[in-house]
Amino acid sequence: MTEASILFLRACLMLLAMPIYLLSFLGIWEPFCKKIFFPFFLEKFSAIHERKTKKQKQELFCNLPDFTRPSGELKLLGIGTGCSANFQFYPPGCRVTCTDTNPNFQQALSRSVNKNQLIHEHFLLAVGEDLHQVPSGSVDALICAFVLCSVRSVNGTMKEVLRLLRPGGAFCFLKHVAADHSSWKYFWQQICCPTWKLIFDGCCLMREIWKNLEQANFSELNLQHINVEQPWMPVRPHIIGYAVK
Repeated sequence: MTEASILFLRACLMLLAMPIYLLSFLGIWEPFCKKIFFPFFLEKFSAIHERKTKKQKQELFCNLPDFTRPSGELKLLGIGTGCSANFQFYPPGCRVTCTDTNPNFQQALSRSVNKNQLIHEHFLLAVGEDLHQVPSGSVDALICAFVLCSVRSVNGTMKEVLRLLRPGGAFCFLKHVAADHSSWKYFWQQICCPTWKLIFDGCCLMREIWKNLEQANFSELNLQHINVEQPWMPVRPHIIGYAVK
């Protein structure tokens, strides 16, 4: 009965979103989404989400100076940096390399780097599973927020993270993840997932990313499950924390 309900409600939602499905079929939605809709949505969503997670982010990123090299240099790399919502928490003067699959974030990133007194080294148009432009073991800390939901391979991205980090380097993360399978949240995630993924640039609601982190070869993993209140939004619960190579 539950499976039939999910399929029925999923079909109803797809019917409501039929214009977007049609635009996708015609090849119009994806370029419009990447250039206009998703950057606009992400900027607005980040502002709202920022107010709800500011304390958790401050606690997470306050440890970044601990990973500074003996020379005093701190090299950070962001996977899927997007609209740079986390730059305000980075230590001033650190060197930041930004990566994203969407080139339309580049100008906003440059402005945010200058505003927060950071040193912007590069913007790389790249996916999380393939950052071959960055040398192995060259990064002190790697930041990844709300990105593993949309990569093609979470395990492939984890392998690349471990390659990029120097020994003792940190991987800081904040993710929305699948809800408990017995909960109403997970019920609605199953209904929304196909349409949500189309509208929001490949974002998958049902990934159990904490399992990928636990299976990766980090020497230390500090992970918390948290609930960020966002009424009517299927992008909850969350995990937050850091892992050390």
